[in-house]
Amino acid sequence: MISWKNLDTLSSFSKLNALKNRVNLPEVMAGENGAGRVARYAAPMAQGMQYNYAAKQVDDEILSALAELAKEAQLIEKYRALYNGEVINTGEKRLVLHQLCRGQQGDAVVADGVDKRAFYVSQQEKAAEFANRVHRGEITNAKGEPFTTVVQIGIGGSDLGPRAMYLALENWARQNGCFKMEAKFISNVDPDDAASVLKGIDVSRALFVLVSKSGTTLETLTNESFVKNALKNAGLDASKHMLAVTSETSPLAKSSDYLAAFFMDDYIGGRYSSSSCVGGVVLSLAFGPEVFARFLNGAAEEDALAGNPDIRRNPDLLDALIGVYERNVQGYPATAVLPYSQALSRFPAHLQQLDMESNGKSVNRFGEPVNYVTGPVIFGEPGTNGQHSFYQLLHQGTDIVPLQFVGFRRNQAGMDVEIQGSTSQQKLCANVAAQIMAFACGKYDENPNKNFEGGRPSSIIIGDELTPEALGALLAHFENKVMFQGFIWNVNSFDQEGVQLGKVLAKRVLAHETDGALKAYSDLLDI
Repeated sequence: MISWKNLDTLSSFSKLNALKNRVNLPEVMAGENGAGRVARYAAPMAQGMQYNYAAKQVDDEILSALAELAKEAQLIEKYRALYNGEVINTGEKRLVLHQLCRGQQGDAVVADGVDKRAFYVSQQEKAAEFANRVHRGEITNAKGEPFTTVVQIGIGGSDLGPRAMYLALENWARQNGCFKMEAKFISNVDPDDAASVLKGIDVSRALFVLVSKSGTTLETLTNESFVKNALKNAGLDASKHMLAVTSETSPLAKSSDYLAAFFMDDYIGGRYSSSSCVGGVVLSLAFGPEVFARFLNGAAEEDALAGNPDIRRNPDLLDALIGVYERNVQGYPATAVLPYSQALSRFPAHLQQLDMESNGKSVNRFGEPVNYVTGPVIFGEPGTNGQHSFYQLLHQGTDIVPLQFVGFRRNQAGMDVEIQGSTSQQKLCANVAAQIMAFACGKYDENPNKNFEGGRPSSIIIGDELTPEALGALLAHFENKVMFQGFIWNVNSFDQEGVQLGKVLAKRVLAHETDGALKAYSDLLDI
């Protein structure tokens, strides 16, 4: 029997609190002891990747306490309940089924009289068939010319995840002969966003994918009108250039305004929707459905690992538990995500939404205030760019910020050059190795400005190369980490009421139903 309890009511959490500041990182990471930690404190991930946590402030006693916390909080049981179709999203009384898009882990899930795995597969097959017909030249523009560009119109989870996934695989696809169509993305209601995309493409040879589950998202519908107007001005029939990804019950579902429609449902949250047609349509058009299928396979492989009750063999759960220790025991307010891969340039932005929209809550799943901190602030940039930006604060600032590095031994493009005795890739990897040790151990200097205290914890996910399967595994790792942390904090990680108030007030502004300071700000902006 599963019970949902606040973190501060668990006896294992009291034990964990007694272990605060137990590990001295500069001490344990120095010399041969550090080498032994690197070899020992690692958990295997899908696709031959590894989650290495040697530079975290943990030891065997802390790991044992974390294992007790996982058991007492029934984290594996809650994960099984999620993928077996229990109502985990208590705020909206919904199932949480994004993992079902990439594989069947447990029992068949039937909701609303429909086998949901079969439904998601049917939509993937529909998207694959449509993409293949476009690539074969069976679906063309009015002049019989092939489409060369796909433009996704969406915001939040309809943009951040798919955009990050596209950019992550663009170079890989070009190198491996899988690149079919260039993808662009329009998200911001700022007209400059849509205009910059439209001015940079041949609209007559572009397919536009409108993504809105409800079919009512203000920014997305505004940008759709912007695009339709551009198509009309070019003398084109917009309905021959536009696709919809939406729910079967939305006003977009049966509209003649779209060449085709692909469906999701209320059991797929926006920030968890890259595995659904939200990501599947654009990625299948850009790279081919086979590549998207490989991405799903990597995610499914990582999802299977997340069910292991041994935390040392469960990288997603272990990452989550260490994060809770850092947040709730060590008191660290933020986490930096630092991919040493230019292909992952937008991955931290996706994780910002995934993590902060999911676990940025101050009440538990029953609506009661919690007496402990929950989700951290997430930010990040690719290395080595970030080193020349905000690493100063990370190394010598007053706050300690835990770090999550991601690195690969090989690049995607198959291009490199040797300069000063090493290749660009070797320089990239040397930097990430150096940063881990610099953060952990620091460096004493009599000059206070040059002194590094160290003691800054980090982990790294390491793989051979960023392939579709590795990307899927990486995405699933962080989705599962956020899920487990939500379970530990006893919050509902699958609703987002915090985004609603601003939308309501914006509608009042546009309707000129304002007074007081809201009217003053509206006047200031000439609305």
